Amino acid sequence: MSSQIENSTSRRQFLKVAAGTATAAVVVGLLPRTARAGGLPHLSPGNPAAQALGYVDNTALVDNAKFPNHTKAQKCANCAFCGAKPGAAWGPCQLFPGFQVNTDGWCSAHKMKA
Repeated sequence: MSSQIENSTSRRQFLKVAAGTATAAVVVGLLPRTARAGGLPHLSPGNPAAQALGYVDNTALVDNAKFPNHTKAQKCANCAFCGAKPGAAWGPCQLFPGFQVNTDGWCSAHKMKA
């Protein structure tokens, strides 16, 4: 009878550990996955998404005939979509996931931070 009690206790312990592990796996799987900006490649103006939005690495290089609403004060560093830290040369952008943009850059979707 004693071995039945030991088996029952071991089985319960195993099930508790298994349930806890499964729960932890689900919770970890639901956590947002964020990439560190430092590890992302720099966006190239030749990238198809960059070309579609007229992205350039330097706001001074924007063709104002093509983008008449552009001003030299507009740059990625002061855009609402850019998540670069103050003073950083490159940072992540919501419009170009998986890439960093030059904080002196610009694209036609520029929206001044509030």
